[in-house]
Amino acid sequence: MLAIVNGVIFDGTGNKFDNKVLLVEGGKFKDIVSPEDVPGNAETIDASGKVITPGLIDVHTHLGVSEEGIGKDGSDFNETSDPVTPEVRAIDGINPLEQGFKDARASGITTVQVMPGSANVIGGEMVILKTAGTIVDEMVVKAPSGMKAAMGENPKRVHGDKGKMPVTRMGVAAKLRQKLIEAQNYINKADAKRDLAMENLAKVIRKEIPLRVHAHRADDILTVLRIKREFDIDLTIEHCTEGHKIADYVKKHNVHVSVGPTMSTRSKVELKDKGWTTIKTLLDAGVPCSITTDHPVVGIEYLITSAVHAIRAGISEEQALKALTVDAARHLGVSDRVGSIEPGKDADFVIWSGNPFKLENTAEEVFIAGERV
Repeated sequence: MLAIVNGVIFDGTGNKFDNKVLLVEGGKFKDIVSPEDVPGNAETIDASGKVITPGLIDVHTHLGVSEEGIGKDGSDFNETSDPVTPEVRAIDGINPLEQGFKDARASGITTVQVMPGSANVIGGEMVILKTAGTIVDEMVVKAPSGMKAAMGENPKRVHGDKGKMPVTRMGVAAKLRQKLIEAQNYINKADAKRDLAMENLAKVIRKEIPLRVHAHRADDILTVLRIKREFDIDLTIEHCTEGHKIADYVKKHNVHVSVGPTMSTRSKVELKDKGWTTIKTLLDAGVPCSITTDHPVVGIEYLITSAVHAIRAGISEEQALKALTVDAARHLGVSDRVGSIEPGKDADFVIWSGNPFKLENTAEEVFIAGERV
């Protein structure tokens, strides 16, 4: 048993514990107890003057499928041979030894979702991983964790420039609808031959996994919500850059959103109205939010920096921590395992040199499943 003593504990759900001890056993959180209740045989770590939080979560990354500093040889996140590729799986392109995983761990990030890119209308399946390990199959928290889709400029540009549909936003939405209809028909046809693309999309129709849709502009977000209503599917909105313009309408649809990468430049029209107040407006409207770097668009080591900017724009530190922990875990559908310091959950936690939202402080020690990484 491991006992972390003398630190200030934030459990990720809004609770703060002073003068308490965090107990870890068998790779899981056991309890938060008073010092006098610590078993005599426990190994202790003195966290005097330090802060303990759950391990951070980035819900939207391309870690390991878009390797830094390699170029084309390390670019395995967009299968651009066709605008619709639900048959592909991000897990098959991940290099777990890529530098980004090391940067994530050093920054206190213990769980990530890795997904295909946004070049295609439907990009393929994604996976949730712990950030430590050398064999990707042993790092998996959940697979598949969603199906990637994309609205707006990216699929228009990538495929429209080749003279293929989609050339317009109408075409993007039509392609997505058509494939969802084909998946419905596949499910309803008793003698259907096996089809990997349809098998994977059928998981969305059956609500086994959500559709996770790249949408920056407000009109694209509205299209996503329209399709959600039409097909009665579960989905999340990824980026939600102009969500502040329609926050109350988004709230009506009971969806989780990820906000970011707000630290990026305004590199395309869809990003011209990006800003740090987006997440505050969404949270004020009651929309559950996570913060993302969209690594490598913004380096994953800047996840906490992104949260600091959001705090400067008006959200509280408690809201920021939730957006990086428990609300991120809910976004991913894995809050039963990660995202907060609660008995029975994976012992993923960080010992910070001080308040993690003061950028002079660092992640001094990072633990995944109770093991120092």
